[in-house]
Parts: sequence; C-alpha cells; structure tokens
Amino acid sequence: MPARLDAFRPGDLTAEQRRLYDRLLGSPRATAPRPFPLADEEGRLRGPFNAMLLSPDLGHALQELGGAVRYRTGLTSRQREIAILAVAGHERSDYEWKVHSHAALLAGLTEAQLAGLRGGADCPFDDAAEQAVLEAARELLRTGDLADDTFAASVDALGQTRLYEVVTLVGYYRLLAAQLRVLRVDG
Repeated sequence: MPARLDAFRPGDLTAEQRRLYDRLLGSPRATAPRPFPLADEEGRLRGPFNAMLLSPDLGHALQELGGAVRYRTGLTSRQREIAILAVAGHERSDYEWKVHSHAALLAGLTEAQLAGLRGGADCPFDDAAEQAVLEAARELLRTGDLADDTFAASVDALGQTRLYEVVTLVGYYRLLAAQLRVLRVDG
C-alpha cells in the first residue's frame, strides 16, 4: 500500500519542525546501531519520526518518551528488545521489526528467539526476568491488562519499577505501531 504521508524534505520544514528534526537527528537513536540510517540520502526522516513532524509539540513529547523508554530505564538491552519485538510481532509492524530485530541480535538474542517472538510462539528464555518481560508484554498485548498471577510473577522477577517500565514501553511501541499502520509507513 502506498504511504499516506509524504516524507518531509529538510528544506521545506517550518522553524518548529526544524527544531524537532534537529533534535531527532541529534538523539541517541540516530547514532544507535541500526540496519539503516534514521534519515535517507536526502535527509528525510524514516519511520515514525517523519510523522512526528506533522505536530512538532506532540512530536517532541513522543520522541522524549521514546528516548526515556529506550535509553533511560533499568531494563537491560535484551529485556527491552524482547518487549519491543513482542509488540512488533503482535502488531505486524515491519518498520519496528527491522530496526529492533537488528538491535536484538546485537544484544545477544538468537535467530530462533527472534522467530518465536515474531510468530508469537513459545520462546523460553533461561533468564527469569527476560521470561517475565515476554509474558507480561504478551499478556498486555492480548488483553490490555495483567492477571493477578502474571502481575505477581512479574513483580517477583522484575520488581514494580521494571514492570512499570515494561508496561510503559509496550504502550509506547503499540502507539507507534498504530501510527505506522494508519500512515502506511514501512521504512
């Protein structure tokens, strides 16, 4: 399906859009290892970041939340990528899958684990905290909530703060997946 939003060209941006554009390109996500740059050869932003330019105030808030859930939590890189890929697989978000499967491999996840995450299959992790992240993320995606036993097991494995971070991360990436789907963004 064709994209519903043209990519903004850097030379056509308003002052507010340009501030957000510069902030995005100066953020850790722009220098993080990724399968392709944050902007294309003409400087147009890829993925959800181009859409953030539609509403710079909202875009600033979203990119700040994204930076917090990705870079400023107590979750390990593996835990974070497990949760993100659970969302990407559930939501069939190709853009997020491309970016975060790359990051997950760098964090030490295996191809078999990626396949399980993508298809929603059993994907056991030896680490109890990683398994708790996966189970909590999947239950949130399926039901929008955590049953009492899942909540208790997640708190035991992660603590309340890390579980709060997982819930927030799942919500953020689910929001991005919806935006990408509605705007028909694939990369």
